[in-house]
Amino acid sequence: MIHSESSRHLFSTRVCYQSMIYTQQFFDWINDNINADPAALRLKYAGREMPFDVAAAILQIESRRKYAKKLADTLTAFPDFIFPDSLSGEQSTSDLLAEFHASLVPAGATVVDLTGGLGIDALHIARKAAEVTVIERKEELIEALKYNAAGLGMKNITAVHGDCREFAAKVIANGVRFDVAFIDPARRSSDGSRVWALEGCEPDVVVMLPELSKLCRKLIIKASPMLDISHTIAELNPHPAEVITLGTSTECKELMAVVDFNENPQEDKVIIRAVTLTRDQATDFSFTRHDETTANALPASAPTEGGYIYEPYPAVMKAGGAAILSQDFGVSPFHANTRLFHSIELNKDFPGQILKIIRVLPYASKHIKRFRREYPRISVTARNFGMTADALRAKLGVSDGGTLRLFGVTDYRGERILIVGQGL
Repeated sequence: MIHSESSRHLFSTRVCYQSMIYTQQFFDWINDNINADPAALRLKYAGREMPFDVAAAILQIESRRKYAKKLADTLTAFPDFIFPDSLSGEQSTSDLLAEFHASLVPAGATVVDLTGGLGIDALHIARKAAEVTVIERKEELIEALKYNAAGLGMKNITAVHGDCREFAAKVIANGVRFDVAFIDPARRSSDGSRVWALEGCEPDVVVMLPELSKLCRKLIIKASPMLDISHTIAELNPHPAEVITLGTSTECKELMAVVDFNENPQEDKVIIRAVTLTRDQATDFSFTRHDETTANALPASAPTEGGYIYEPYPAVMKAGGAAILSQDFGVSPFHANTRLFHSIELNKDFPGQILKIIRVLPYASKHIKRFRREYPRISVTARNFGMTADALRAKLGVSDGGTLRLFGVTDYRGERILIVGQGL
């Protein structure tokens, strides 16, 4: 663990943020115009002399609208929060996800965030950690973080302007080691295309691993949900202690890897966690590849009207573990590739959406022709069906929406069926 005084001496790059002094008049103008059209404001104030930066004030209005829900906790805690640009708000972690990231950090730990960005993760982690050092290449983001951290009363954050690789080399040379390092490498290549592996991100965490093992005891990597789990585990050497698929009830947001440099588990013993967050609760489903290969899944079978259909949350779907899901929750698969489950008895603990099965129909001509008359408006999902949900909707001639949901699936016999379900 590094000590407070030594770290502040080593990273004495705190600068006064004179360029970020905002008057009460600045914030009063923002509040007075919070509901105004930003384009109209730009037109109205073009060329007018004002005692503050009007462009910066309009940016704050736009950002508060765009990110009011995403950063509700932060904006409530500090209404005068500053967004230095629009992109940083767009790319920032939400308060909901940042709070989960902070839960991975031991209380009282020393932490370095190597890719600070807007600093939302650092601000949440700082509530729990002893010290948080934030590295960021864009100076305007560093100045904004200093301003926002001061406004939130976060005195244990040190902001450093620079490249994380150069910072790591300096720290290692001075014999300093953090308890935890957090890194969120850029998920697009230099030509703007998306990347599908850690080695394609910037900075390249895989190349940095030897240095990172000297920089910290525990490494937390936040990456794209498009990354393959098995490939990610293989890329990281030593193998990660955990791989986490993190999301909401409607979307898988991230794939995270936690590397403990004091451990080196076998690949089939790495913990895979599917975490789904809502405002009210967190659903956490964990297993290993060994658990999955040795699980006693229920045999695939036909669904029953009056029974229940289970759709795993997106993070659970990404994590996999179909066999262990079937075993642990007593639910039967439809087909190996359908990735839905069903049961006669209700299991409320299943990590996903649960619906009551109202109808089960063969995908046959007579039912296709009649379907619209019975269900003119219904939400449509296709799983392993040979066509998309849009194509199925068009084939049936139904409108999207309503309280009922239609699943077009392939069953255990390889036949296509239609299932009408109603949420509990």
